[in-house]
Amino acid sequence: MKPTNPEFAAPADADARRAVVPVICYPVDGLAPPDLAAYRAARDGWILVEIVIAAPRDAAHFRVPAGHFFRIVSVDGPQVGDLNLWNADDVAERFFSGKTRALHGTHVSTGDRLWSNLPHMRPMATITEDTLDWYGFDQYGGSVHDVIGTRCDPYTNRLLSGGDYHHCCHSNLTRAFADARGVALAEAEPHVHDVLNVFMCTGFTRDTGQYFMKATPVRPGDHLEFFAEIDLLGALSACPGGDCGSAHSSDAVACHPLRIEIYRPKAPPAGWVSPAPNAYPRTHGR
Repeated sequence: MKPTNPEFAAPADADARRAVVPVICYPVDGLAPPDLAAYRAARDGWILVEIVIAAPRDAAHFRVPAGHFFRIVSVDGPQVGDLNLWNADDVAERFFSGKTRALHGTHVSTGDRLWSNLPHMRPMATITEDTLDWYGFDQYGGSVHDVIGTRCDPYTNRLLSGGDYHHCCHSNLTRAFADARGVALAEAEPHVHDVLNVFMCTGFTRDTGQYFMKATPVRPGDHLEFFAEIDLLGALSACPGGDCGSAHSSDAVACHPLRIEIYRPKAPPAGWVSPAPNAYPRTHGR
């Protein structure tokens, strides 16, 4: 956190240094944009093949074959969810929130992609519809569906409160992965990774740069829709913070389930091919 009372006086050219024009780190002009029209046309006549429910303060796991769609749906009340994704055939490949943030920004919406970790570095899923895209950025700098938060976890909870809470999203996702793979919790935990905070409204304070949350604008019927670019194993935690308007890791706030709907299209989108892993040869200069 930047000090509000700095120890050092500003240099004479401080204003000039602050006025330097920023440069986008990873310009994406060279990336072929997803063909949203083709993706959406593929929804015509699609078939709902499975519904999975993430219970309040718990997580559920699910699988989505490449070429299928899935939706995360608000059902009973405002609720945020923490999403992890893995390659269903190789869980060493998983969602990379940091690079997704670097490419698309702090919050994602329609047309953005969820990228996998190095060395795979390919789209895992494409966001094809977002009923909260109207929200944009509010007066506080807050927006929806962030890739900046890490997930609530029992270790930080112990650090800050001194107590143990077992229904943090990290623990929920650990149990879900263990159930999905039939492994012990100790083996499952290292596979849990930084999340897409679905429906969560977050930002950074402009004075201290601290991560903040505020009550989500999601309402029953809202959804975030994805197209699976590769075979996916997913886990979704219905956060114990509920709408995240007041607290994290709490049994006191109202929490609601989240529904995952998986759809099989009659045919893949026109021209679609599941992306191959990144073509970098991994020689690293040698």
